[in-house]
Amino acid sequence: MPTQPPQRKRTTEPMAIPRITKVFAAVNIGSFRTSAMIAGLAETGDLVVLGSGYRASAGIKRGYVIDMVAATHCVRDAIERAEKAASASVQSVWIGCSGAGLASTTARVEVEIGGRRIEQDDIEHLLIAGREVIQPDGRQVLHAQPAHYTLDGAHGVPNPKGLHAERLAVDIHVMLADGAPIRNLKETVENAHLKVDSVVGSPVAAGLACLTPEEREIGVALVEFGAEVSTVSVFVSGMLLGMQVIPFGSGDITDAIASAFGIRRYHAERLKCMSGSAIASPADHREMIPVNAPGDPEGSGPVARHADDKNRIPRAELISVITQQLGYFTEEVAKALKAMGFTGQRGQQVVLTGGGAQLPGLADFAQGALGRPVRIGSPPTMLGLPPGNATPSSSTLVGLLLYAAAEPVDIRAIGPKWKPEGEYRGFALIARIWRALREYF
Repeated sequence: MPTQPPQRKRTTEPMAIPRITKVFAAVNIGSFRTSAMIAGLAETGDLVVLGSGYRASAGIKRGYVIDMVAATHCVRDAIERAEKAASASVQSVWIGCSGAGLASTTARVEVEIGGRRIEQDDIEHLLIAGREVIQPDGRQVLHAQPAHYTLDGAHGVPNPKGLHAERLAVDIHVMLADGAPIRNLKETVENAHLKVDSVVGSPVAAGLACLTPEEREIGVALVEFGAEVSTVSVFVSGMLLGMQVIPFGSGDITDAIASAFGIRRYHAERLKCMSGSAIASPADHREMIPVNAPGDPEGSGPVARHADDKNRIPRAELISVITQQLGYFTEEVAKALKAMGFTGQRGQQVVLTGGGAQLPGLADFAQGALGRPVRIGSPPTMLGLPPGNATPSSSTLVGLLLYAAAEPVDIRAIGPKWKPEGEYRGFALIARIWRALREYF
């Protein structure tokens, strides 16, 4: 009788993490939650999440720092939790900003090439010339980046080096903010013994995490539904063309619930998250939901208005309060989109993200209110990303890491290889003439 081959013992081994070549850290200081994440760039080119941490925010109101000591404690606590999870320490972080009077603008600059091949110093010439067209009007420039190039009217050129053209142009995206709130934000982080690599506008970070390149090219509106601040941004032709800030967030819905039923914010937040919805159903009138959480001592907290003897309220009334607030929110979003010219054939797709976007039924509600297709945007799948961070509430945080790993070009930091006031002299001039002769003869 043939013998059976020995059975191999099955073992579950953890997935091997590729070798990390560079480490990035990000902190997002929101009005509701302060979160931190550490990621590494693997030798394969993939971004690997190493650890994350968060805690309830304090000292932040509508995106502005109002208590630096409390806010600094939250940053330090969140980054320490992320460091513990990552088994690594960090000395610098990229931070997001959704308040501070954020504004977005674009500038265009063009230079003559004369039909020859475009070289690297031509590109640097163009970008350095772009510094002169930036007009901050007394505000602080967070970042000024080349969005895409144009060659003789051909738009959307990613890298013009090596191509021939008569004229070369570039569209520069500039993110502006009020100086004092940005200094408060940076000092808050620095007081937590961390260096600030850069302050990034949250629409830029969230757009990297939630939007596809095709959406950004065709035209899309990104709505970040935060706790106390929401931003509405428009992307067209691959770049951020405009944005507006709405001083309204999901926390205002919580406050409306607390006011309508005369209950504490803690209970209102729980009702919104556990039983809330943006879409009503016929069964809501028959469903009674308890105000108190399981395990709460009997009689804890006030009895809600319209509650029965067990302190339960009709779900229909809860949803009525929520949809009333959402009606105001979508009206403000519609006004912002109209003001930015997001209409017609290009003004179609809307993507909702942020913590407030996790409310069940919100995409359907917003689609009906805005008259446009709406989807919920979440961060992309990444190695090591915890399920708790693969949600709309972490879009900006993950986007900050994607932004850092992309090593974005800022025209203000371009080296002095080409100086606007200088000319080609000596060997540089001879080399330039030789290249031109070689191309034309």
